[in-house]
Amino acid sequence: MGKNIQMTKDMFAKIVLYFLLDETDEREEICKYLEDKVNRLVMHDLYSRYKTDPSAEKRKEAINEYLNKRGVPESFRY
Repeated sequence: MGKNIQMTKDMFAKIVLYFLLDETDEREEICKYLEDKVNRLVMHDLYSRYKTDPSAEKRKEAINEYLNKRGVPESFRY
């Protein structure tokens, strides 16, 4: 079984209204919220892989990708 992803009740209601009643007033806000949520999930996954992967090479790849997405410059890294 997959993991659960949480969202606020208000956002859930907006998404339901958007799809079931075709209310497009909140489209921009829904898209922004979902894009942010996906980005946070990707960042969490990269960080988890960095902490738990048995292969040192895979951990290094994960942390480098994580830091790249965070915008940390190469010169500031260890």
